[in-house]
Amino acid sequence: MRLIYVVDPMCAWCYGFQPQLDALLNRMPSATIEWVMGGLAPDNTSPMTMEMRQTISAYWHQIEAKTDVEFNHDYWRINTPYRSTYQACRAVIAANTLIEGSADAMVKAIQTAYYQKAQNPSLDKTLIECAKSIGLDDNLFAALMNSNEIQQQLTQHLHIAMQLGATGFPTLFYVNNANHALPLTHGYCLADELAQRLTLILQREKIDAQ
Repeated sequence: MRLIYVVDPMCAWCYGFQPQLDALLNRMPSATIEWVMGGLAPDNTSPMTMEMRQTISAYWHQIEAKTDVEFNHDYWRINTPYRSTYQACRAVIAANTLIEGSADAMVKAIQTAYYQKAQNPSLDKTLIECAKSIGLDDNLFAALMNSNEIQQQLTQHLHIAMQLGATGFPTLFYVNNANHALPLTHGYCLADELAQRLTLILQREKIDAQ
């Protein structure tokens, strides 16, 4: 079974969704999942406005109330936040280029640094430490993350996300035998609901094939 997951490593709802995605995948050990970086916010070197900081920090409290995750709210006190996630997306692509199948581990490393350790994932030094934490060579990773090759791959990821109609994150698709991507969720969803939706899709496809 093939899934496509459109995600941004700095998307707070994606962080909230991760335990549900893991629970779903634990039920389907043979499933393969393609991680597509959605690119929540383009490169930007200007600090967030106070209004945006307040808006996003309020989201964190809402997500905590609805999901199984917790946030380290000290982030807003000890960092200069930027509305900029493309570098984190490039970091995931670079990690997966160096070690195929490591997108999952790199996204989780960034989420841990950001949401649990209150580190700034818009900064290269944070992303390099994340790469080291999953066993990557820091110098090789840093050079690749900032290369034209990875920028081109990010552009391809953004194009795929647009083609799929993934306008928000997290978005999860089931890909059938005809190579059609069928949405399982646009946004946060419990693992049980995802499993039920997937079962219904498979049942319909079985009926259609008869």
